[in-house]
Formats: sequence, structure tokens, C-alpha cells
Amino acid sequence: MDNVVMWLATGLGTGLSPWASGTVGSLLGLPLAWWVLGRTRRAQVAVTLVLLLAAVPVCHLAEQSLGAKDDGRIVLDEIVAFPVAVLGQTAARQPWVMASAFVVYRLFDATKPPPIHLAETVPGGAGIVLDDVLAALVSWLVVAGGLILWRRRQAS
Repeated sequence: MDNVVMWLATGLGTGLSPWASGTVGSLLGLPLAWWVLGRTRRAQVAVTLVLLLAAVPVCHLAEQSLGAKDDGRIVLDEIVAFPVAVLGQTAARQPWVMASAFVVYRLFDATKPPPIHLAETVPGGAGIVLDDVLAALVSWLVVAGGLILWRRRQAS
């Protein structure tokens, strides 16, 4: 069972990358987000919530096994949180929008500006996942705002 938990928590091993493990692991969130966006909005939210809730105990067990708080090798949280950055935004099925959302998400996840960094203090695996969810929510706002500005510019 421990092997399965570590396999999932490390994003099928992508989190073991010697450089930028969070970014390398997050790349698995791209096809996941693309797939999620092909569902109805209700299904997008439901699938994302189920994945986020399932990630909490997996990340917690992996953290305990690795013995380090929010160990960089644990990337399942980044993978399942990324779809939040594009939920309901059908324009994100365009590669340039998806790529932009990914860059913004990685920026917020890596730098953890306030209040995102406070989420890490939540006990158990919830804190591991929550900071990524907050980074994705802030990213969603940035992407949505960018799309509004882009559409206004296209209309004029």
C-alpha cells in the first residue's frame, strides 16, 4: 500500500525530478485540466472536488512516510489543484490560455504570497493541498481577468 501511496503522491514519479519537481509534477495537471474542461460545469466541480479530497490523505501519508513537512517530492497536490485555475473557463481549451494559466498557477504556487502561505499551517494533509487550491483560485481570477481584457480588446 505504501508503494501505491508514494507512486500517487509523487505524481507517478514526476515529483522525483532533480530540478523543479513541483513544476515537472504539475505538468500532469495539464491533461487532467484539459479533460475536466470537456465535462459540464457541474461535473467539472464534482470531479475536481473528489480529486482534491482524495489527495488529502494520500499527501498526508506520503508526508509522514517521507518525514518532511510538505516534501517537494509530493506533487499530487499540484496536479489535482491545477484544474481549479481553469474551472468553467472554456477558453482554457485553447493551448495558449491553458499554458498561461499554468505559468500563473506555478508562479503563485512557488512564491506562496499572503494569504496562500498561511494555508500550509492547516494540520494533516489538508494544508498540503489547501495552499495549492488557494494558488489555483488566485490564478483563476488572474486568468479570468486576462480573458475579459483580451475579449474587450478583440471587440474594439
